[in-house]
Amino acid sequence: MAEKNKVRAVVVGVGGIGKFLLSALARFLAYDDKRAWTLVLIDGDEYEVKNRTRQAFRRLGNKAEVTAEELREQFPELLIEAVPAYVAGAGQISHSDHSGLVVPIAEVIREGDWVFSCVDNHATRLLLSQHSQSLQNIRLFSGGNAYSDGNVQIYARRGGKDIFPPLEAAHPEIGRPADKAPFEMSCEELASAGSPQLIFANQMAAALMCAAFYSELERKLRCEEIYFDLASSTLGGPAARPLTRKK
Repeated sequence: MAEKNKVRAVVVGVGGIGKFLLSALARFLAYDDKRAWTLVLIDGDEYEVKNRTRQAFRRLGNKAEVTAEELREQFPELLIEAVPAYVAGAGQISHSDHSGLVVPIAEVIREGDWVFSCVDNHATRLLLSQHSQSLQNIRLFSGGNAYSDGNVQIYARRGGKDIFPPLEAAHPEIGRPADKAPFEMSCEELASAGSPQLIFANQMAAALMCAAFYSELERKLRCEEIYFDLASSTLGGPAARPLTRKK
C-alpha cells in the first residue's frame, strides 16, 4: 500500500464556530484514505461556564487543550496538536494580562497548510491573510458571523500565485481593522468585547467552511465568498462572488 501524503489542517479559534467545525472536520480527517493529516488547534482563550449556550466542552480550561483532549479520545487514528496561545506577527507584543500566551504565526502556519480561521476579530483575520500571502502554497478558509448572518471567505495560493484573492481585497474592514487582536487586550477589554451570538449562525458558518474545504480539496471550488442570512433564509446573496478559477 502506498504511503499517504502528510498534510496539516490548522484551526485558529476553538470557540462557537470552531467547535462545530471540528465535530465534522476531525472525523473526515481521521478517516481520509488518501492523506495522513495532522490537526493543529490554536487558541489562547479559556472555556467558561457562560460559553455553554453555544459551545460543548467537558471541562473548563484552555480551549485548544480541552478540545484536543476530547478529540484524541474520539479519533486515536488522528495526530492532534494543541497550541494554547494566540497567533501574533513578528514584533507584536501581548498585553501583560496574556503574558506567555502568544506564538509567532510563522511557527504554526507553514507551507502547504490548510488553515481554518474561526476567530471573531478582523485584526487576526488580517494577520492570517497577510502571512498566507507570504507563502507559496496555502489554503485559508475564514468564517465569521454577526447574530443571524455571516460569511465564509476562501483565499488560496499555489506555486506562489493567488488562486483566489486575499481576504482584505473585498473587505476593507479587514484591511484596516478597527479592533485589536485578543492578545493585545486586557482581560476587562476581552470580557466587554463580546457580542450576542446565535448558535445556529455559528453552525451555518462552520458547515459552509467544511463544504468549501471539501470542494477545494477536490479542486472544484469556484467561489471566493459565501454569504448567509438565517433571518431571511438567504444563502449566496450579494457578497457571494463566483469567479473563474486561476490555473
